Amino acid sequence: MINFQYTRANDVADAVRQIAADPKAKFIAGGTNLIDLMKEDVERPSRLIDISRLPLTSVEETPEGGMRIGALVPNSDLAYHPLVGRRYPLLASAILAGASQQLRNMASTGGNLLQRTRCYYFYDTTTPCNKREPGSGCSAIKGLNRMHAILGASEACIATHPSDMCVALAALDAKVHVTGPGGERAIAFADFHRLPGDTPQRDTNLRPNEIVTAVELPARGFAANYTYLKIRDRLSYAFALVSIAAALELQGDTIKEARLALGGVAHKPWRDTAAEAALRGQAANQATFTRAAELLLRDARGYAHNSFKIDLARRGIVRALTQAAQGTPQSQSSKRIL
Repeated sequence: MINFQYTRANDVADAVRQIAADPKAKFIAGGTNLIDLMKEDVERPSRLIDISRLPLTSVEETPEGGMRIGALVPNSDLAYHPLVGRRYPLLASAILAGASQQLRNMASTGGNLLQRTRCYYFYDTTTPCNKREPGSGCSAIKGLNRMHAILGASEACIATHPSDMCVALAALDAKVHVTGPGGERAIAFADFHRLPGDTPQRDTNLRPNEIVTAVELPARGFAANYTYLKIRDRLSYAFALVSIAAALELQGDTIKEARLALGGVAHKPWRDTAAEAALRGQAANQATFTRAAELLLRDARGYAHNSFKIDLARRGIVRALTQAAQGTPQSQSSKRIL
């Protein structure tokens, strides 16, 4: 039995005060990941600070024409919100590709950003894991690594980030709003999650005494030409082997603007601005998409059981960009066959 205290935060300021006073405490909202980690003895918080009743549940338009999403908006509510469906369908598609309906009903926007890897060795406390116990080693490098990273990994960790929603947020160039003892700040989505380096225990650049309050999307939503393609072992409730968020703005047959982000391949949602730049001004055809895929995967490295992911990602990128260009987004009820 893990002994812990339970308290409830009255407002955001109170939540910040409580987490700052107890570094071993954890916030809990839906608890869809944290409770599992506690059951497996991976997380042993001294206190659970319940933030589920804080006023962070609104979805609002911003003066700049974008959208601000409260950190406690449930994933289901966000996926089916009329503003999201109309202006940011890429985000809705990514959310609906993740988890199960029951989990989406409980999971929150902020919690989705902060969920931890599903690496088998991270969850298995009988094996070494640098993410769980820094300096103990990475069992996945020479172990069963079929689900693991092909980009941005290090000798300390080859785990992948599990979120679908975050891949779309990366492609949409979101910002994360956080609050701490020093006040409020906004973090560009590209800078929110971290690569493992030699500190794989740190998933994000969120400070220990800060709380996520909202996610902000810019006005450009790529609502006409987008797709979210998730390639997985089974259609229902499975994490991505490779996922691709592709978004294009076309001028005739020419690509005016492009966004491309991958999931299931790195310690964070993987967005490569060089690959996006290579698409701009080019014809929206297979040759262009193939060149972009090769550029994005130029530093990819496979391990004993996951080298297939490199070719899978390459073909997936071409398919996702083709679907986006044709205005035929991926149906989340169809089979994933490449």
